[in-house]
Amino acid sequence: MIIMQVKEGENIERALKKFKRKYERTGVLKELRRRQYFTKPSVAKREAKLHAIYVEHTYRDEE
Repeated sequence: MIIMQVKEGENIERALKKFKRKYERTGVLKELRRRQYFTKPSVAKREAKLHAIYVEHTYRDEE
């Protein structure tokens, strides 16, 4: 649960902006989207491997 301390006389838009920022940092929405469908473990490993290869190539290209 997210707890927000609102200061006396603080603008409601500013408080909402702080809440949204704090909510995004928790990763709740990202986790919900990830859990919407089941990914087989073999597919997840393959995607992780491809991502690691991509990252490695981008670092090599920078050098």
